[in-house]
Amino acid sequence: MTVKVFLELVEIRTKLASLFPFVIGWLFSLYYFEQVNIENMILFFAAMLSFDMATTAINNLMDYKKAHDNEYQKTMNIVGVASLDVKHVSWLIYGMIAFSSVIGLILTYRTSLLLLMMGGLCFLIGIFYTFGPVPLSRMPLGEMFSGVTMGFGIFFITIYLNIAHLDIITFVWQGNLIGLYGNVSQLVAIVWASLPLIFTIANIMLANNLCDLDQDVKNHRYTLPFYLGRENGIRLFNVLMYGCYATIIIGIIFGVYHWVMFVVLLTLPKIKANTQLFTQKQIKSETFSVSIKNLVLFNGAQIIGLLLSIVLR
Repeated sequence: MTVKVFLELVEIRTKLASLFPFVIGWLFSLYYFEQVNIENMILFFAAMLSFDMATTAINNLMDYKKAHDNEYQKTMNIVGVASLDVKHVSWLIYGMIAFSSVIGLILTYRTSLLLLMMGGLCFLIGIFYTFGPVPLSRMPLGEMFSGVTMGFGIFFITIYLNIAHLDIITFVWQGNLIGLYGNVSQLVAIVWASLPLIFTIANIMLANNLCDLDQDVKNHRYTLPFYLGRENGIRLFNVLMYGCYATIIIGIIFGVYHWVMFVVLLTLPKIKANTQLFTQKQIKSETFSVSIKNLVLFNGAQIIGLLLSIVLR
């Protein structure tokens, strides 16, 4: 397997969806909590990237094996196009999962069992997102699980790895009693700050499913747009995108963000134009990239806003 084929198998171009929650979580930790742990960040980045690549490879492998359309297998799926050996792909996936698991255990040792539970849940969702008799991605749950697992899960774990010693959230196990304790106001701030990430990441999956709706039905893959209908799916795409701006504005009002985060509003004209283009037509080769462009524009502006917030604070 060449490097080019490997990068296509893991769809390296899509890793922005996990990179932004990581970077924004890191910056939010520095701005809101004034805490950063460089060693934990380096370890987590390696584990996160490896596992993200593994889940994408699982997705492509499962799509190849479960496809009912021979043309799709031979001309569209990378496993068929590159004539990859299914067993070799499987062992590659096992290796990436094992690598990220080992790092996860190291990070658990450096922090607490709470990380093991959070990371384990994300692992299960990531694997069963595309694996098993009825993968989550083939159900009307893909947008929710991808958005929450990556937009909130990666963001929250990144922050936790920087602030674990502050006991903002703590898991306690004493005898027959277990408990989870936390600072409600600070946890609410973290959840609120994750919403734009959840929305923009969910929109990538939603845009993909809207563009592939007809092809998915042929392959017995019934995603959210199949149940909502194309028009309602497009409306949801718009609501999620513009909801990002509402989240930032409300967050500024209630002190989650510095006022300089209004900088994200500068992206509104371009994102509005992009969103209108996707609303008009949902063609994979022409308009799917709109969802990625919107993610990059909005979350790129968030990064700039957070950097300015750290300086001005």
